[in-house]
Parts: sequence; C-alpha cells; structure tokens
Amino acid sequence: MLKELCYSSTMPPLTVWIYKGSRRAETYLYVAGEDDFERVPAELLDAMGSLELVMTLELDEQRRLARVDAKAVLESVTRVGYFLQLPPIEPQGERRLQ
Repeated sequence: MLKELCYSSTMPPLTVWIYKGSRRAETYLYVAGEDDFERVPAELLDAMGSLELVMTLELDEQRRLARVDAKAVLESVTRVGYFLQLPPIEPQGERRLQ
C-alpha cells in the first residue's frame, strides 16, 4: 500500500532584524540576526551607507507587513541570508508631497 507523503510549505517563524540605510529613503534590509551581514553582498552594504536598526520582529507567514509579503521575506532571509525592501515605485507623473 502506497502512502502519500505530505510536505508542509509552511515556514517556521523567524526573528528578523530590520535596518534602514542612510543613503536611500524607505530602503530596508532584513537579516536573521542582529548585525548579521555576513551573507549580504559588500556592494549592497556600501550602497546602503550607514545602517541603523529600526526594529526586531517575530515574523511568520500570516504576519501582515505594510509593503512586502511576509512569506517572501522569510524565504529570502532563510535561503539567501537577507531581504531587501525597496521604496514603492511611483506612477510616472506623480510626485509625493514631503
């Protein structure tokens, strides 16, 4: 008798540290440990400038984030070592008031 194997695509919760760079507004770097930039390319770190810790967050797939999908963040941090959140793209011809 054959049994079907069921694999869960659910990722376990993960604590992430979120940093903002000094060179580009609304750009955030998520990593799996405080000051854990070992797997982040040097070019990316240079492009971001000085990094400032914004928050630490317990993240799971059901967590709602303002601009990114929590599952995408979890997968990237787990597989690649970091997740880069870029500013939203503004439609051509529109400018945000500051």
